[in-house]
Amino acid sequence: MGMNVGSGGEDEGEVVSAINTTPLVDVMLVLLIIFLITIPVATHTVKVALPKAKNQPTHTRPGNVVLAVTSDGRMFWNERQITSRQDLLSRLEKVAVMQPQPQVQIRGDEKARYESVGRIVATCQEAGISRVDFITEQPHS
Repeated sequence: MGMNVGSGGEDEGEVVSAINTTPLVDVMLVLLIIFLITIPVATHTVKVALPKAKNQPTHTRPGNVVLAVTSDGRMFWNERQITSRQDLLSRLEKVAVMQPQPQVQIRGDEKARYESVGRIVATCQEAGISRVDFITEQPHS
């Protein structure tokens, strides 16, 4: 049995037009294995019951407390300005002991810093308010 090696064949100038797919298959198998190993880790999360979003119109009643925050951080209690956090806390503590507890509704200016609204929410929590609502506008459709 002999084997032709080197030059001397008549098909020396031909171009091979077949694509070698073996490296492509090897790479795809490696990627498939990597994805099969990492996907369960990426989708493993802690099970929590997320709240359902609902949008219902807010009815402001005379007994409700409406707290407003302006874009420059000023706070208002039913249209009267509150000068300090301690003043807000003392007013909220008086409201927190009422039965039934009035709703506390926060109206924040869209340009107000989150810090200003967050301080009010923290003060409500400290005073013992059990429910705080946020007043927003309906989205324009």
